[in-house]
Amino acid sequence: MALVELRGVSKSFSKGDETITPLDNVDMDIESGEFVSLMGPSGTGKSTLLNLVSGIDRVDSGTITVAGTEVTKLSRSRLADWRAANLGYIFQTHNLIPVLTAYENVELPTLLLKLSSAQRRQRVELALEAVGLSDRADHYPRQLSGGQEQRVGIARAIVAHPKVVVADEPTGSLDTETSEQVQVLLQRLNKELDITMLIVTHDTDVAQIASRQLVLDRGKFLEKGDEGSMSSQPQPTPHLFQQ
Repeated sequence: MALVELRGVSKSFSKGDETITPLDNVDMDIESGEFVSLMGPSGTGKSTLLNLVSGIDRVDSGTITVAGTEVTKLSRSRLADWRAANLGYIFQTHNLIPVLTAYENVELPTLLLKLSSAQRRQRVELALEAVGLSDRADHYPRQLSGGQEQRVGIARAIVAHPKVVVADEPTGSLDTETSEQVQVLLQRLNKELDITMLIVTHDTDVAQIASRQLVLDRGKFLEKGDEGSMSSQPQPTPHLFQQ
């Protein structure tokens, strides 16, 4: 059984008198530890797919199962608890809380878990170390560069040891050099920590770091390739999940 399974998933939206169907009876499997990128024209439902997988939005029909849990059957209250324990989300615009330090932003997801203060501290410190920001723990977002803010966002996404991390244009707001650094970091986290990743991107360079590329077009998935190019050499990452 795949870690992420979509079966017969459809989702439509109304826009004036028009009905838009970005996902039309689609199936998709993502195996544990896999790194999948999703491309396609704007407005084809890529972000919608992430929101459905993460339970932020609801399907019109079909089922989504993540790590053995049928997400489409969970109530809103149960979804919040499930999401906190199983899924990390990386945003394009970081979505950091400006009045909280990097440490406090990363700590937020752990507050929903049954962890002691010592366990929370250990996880946050390891997550910040994994993204190379241990020395910025006490800095506020306004004191960080765009790349550092995104790395805080990535640390926040992995701090709860999720089964899946989804990312919506994670390099979309970054310059070329910083984008390349984030690509190497995501690649490293996938390989070193065996984190399953699903990334939406318009950037072919970003898509190529994935082990598999899909294209979403007119409501259907097209396989783009079986293997991405791993051009950057990963560096060792702290063993977050062995603690």
